[in-house]
Amino acid sequence: MTLPQILTPTIEKAIKALFDVAIDKVEFQTTRKEFEGDITMVIFPLLKVVKSNPVELGNKIGTYLVENLVEVSRFNVVSGFLNLVISDAYYLDFFGEIKDNLAFGFVSPSQDDTAVMVEYSSPNTNKPLHLGHVRNNLLGYSVAEIIKASGKKVYKTQIINDRGIHICKSMLAWQKFGNGQTPESTGLKGDKLVGNYYVAFDKAYKEEIAQLVSAGKTEEEAKKQAPIILEAQEMLLKWEAGDEEVITLWKTMNQWVYDGFATTYKNLGVDFNAYYYESNTYLLGKDVVQIGLDRGVFEKDPDGSVWIDLTDEGLDRKIVLRSDGTAVYMTQDIGTAIQRVKDYPDVGGMVYTVGNEQDYHFKVLFLILKKLGFDWSKNLYHLSYGMVDLPTGKMKSREGTVVDADDLMQEMTDTAQKIAEDLGKLEAYSAEEKEKLYRTIGLGALKYYILKVDPKKRILFNPEESVDFAGNTGPFIQYTYARIQSIIRKANFDFSNKSKIETLHEKEKELVKQLELFPEVIQNGAQHHSPALLANYTYDLVREYNSFYQAVPILGEQDVEKKIFRVQLSKKVADVIASSFKLLGINVPERM
Repeated sequence: MTLPQILTPTIEKAIKALFDVAIDKVEFQTTRKEFEGDITMVIFPLLKVVKSNPVELGNKIGTYLVENLVEVSRFNVVSGFLNLVISDAYYLDFFGEIKDNLAFGFVSPSQDDTAVMVEYSSPNTNKPLHLGHVRNNLLGYSVAEIIKASGKKVYKTQIINDRGIHICKSMLAWQKFGNGQTPESTGLKGDKLVGNYYVAFDKAYKEEIAQLVSAGKTEEEAKKQAPIILEAQEMLLKWEAGDEEVITLWKTMNQWVYDGFATTYKNLGVDFNAYYYESNTYLLGKDVVQIGLDRGVFEKDPDGSVWIDLTDEGLDRKIVLRSDGTAVYMTQDIGTAIQRVKDYPDVGGMVYTVGNEQDYHFKVLFLILKKLGFDWSKNLYHLSYGMVDLPTGKMKSREGTVVDADDLMQEMTDTAQKIAEDLGKLEAYSAEEKEKLYRTIGLGALKYYILKVDPKKRILFNPEESVDFAGNTGPFIQYTYARIQSIIRKANFDFSNKSKIETLHEKEKELVKQLELFPEVIQNGAQHHSPALLANYTYDLVREYNSFYQAVPILGEQDVEKKIFRVQLSKKVADVIASSFKLLGINVPERM
């Protein structure tokens, strides 16, 4: 039972006994650092129903709590705030309950509850994953893990954009310039090889445009008439017609990409339960359009195109079917959402991890599904996130100036290696142990730097800054975890039984209070779809631990019972760091 849950019934009794008034809510907040107290009751809302001044009201309630609740030791009133000092006994009992619970903070899903499907990654099969995909994957994976920890069943999925003109560009360039190259013959990952041909297409296309412009065409005419773009368009038509040669090449090159993606996902530490492919879903939704027309949700224009008018909702008219009967992206997304619920009948909501340039698209999509009468539409959420910028500027896939995800992970590992070697202390490590440590630190730095920022905010990613061993960084937190493991290894005594201490040092109490917040942080992270809440909570916990570490002796403590408690407390902090970092997809090292 949480502290607010313990306090609330007695506060309600106090107000009834003192003022003969019933209240339906008690508001709490963390006590401000400059005042004594562990939790604060906000008095101001009561002034609407109790005729009194806030100080008098606070004093009366505080006195009642001290007399009737063993958990409350004393109190003070500052203006409209009742600051309560909670007994050490309460915190010691709480710690005794959680110290051996490795699942502390996590809630098991109920069998009867609906599941949540989280979509992330969703790449194109014409290029490798890049820095933007890294943020997408890290966010989607972490949000899925946090929602799962909060007590929901979760399915992780992606839709792979494996068709369209951009895919044909890579295929055509490989036909023209590839000389039969394969991932095996070149030693390149398949996604990188295919991406090279996407860049090669763009280069050849620009050259042809320049030639046509020099021959007297306008740039707009040249873009439309360049032979290579006409060939790519012809290839797309052949694909749609099921041309055997084109389909075979498409399957071959896509498989190269999928094999490359699988390696990147494994190295990044993300996974999926289900895959959807645009080549299978792009026709979905067309039948739904007819149902929507019959119900009056959609309207048909004279040219045969089908629209939905959302102007009364503050949006505009949106096309859902072209005049030639072909589907648009919106149609496909409507159909895919419905198909997912058919495939996974227990899904009662979905989270779409997609950049903020698609904010409008998802407003429209969710509204259409609501108007079509799908009850689960109220549980759809667009996890909208800002772009990732680099000190060198924007990335462009066509020009090959993207920051490749694999290269970025390797750069982070190399940066971690350089810093770790400069710091020393690795003499006892084998080459394999060192490589694992560099990767743990490097990827931890990358993931934490991205996830500690609110998803909606844009990020300027600085690799060097992210691997700093001081400040709000992944390596700083990992180092504290490793320090605690060192303490535990050196503890050559039995610290498994409950300590017999009855009072807490101020720093011990603050640390237990910080641990107490963990379950609520998980719930808030799930509710707000924000790994940043978990990341910054963990940083605050580590700062509190380091303050405790500096203030009191642990293994050097002479009082055996205090020493046992402090090692237990240290171990529990390490457990929570590991649990929180696991939800962020970050590993923790046993030694650093």
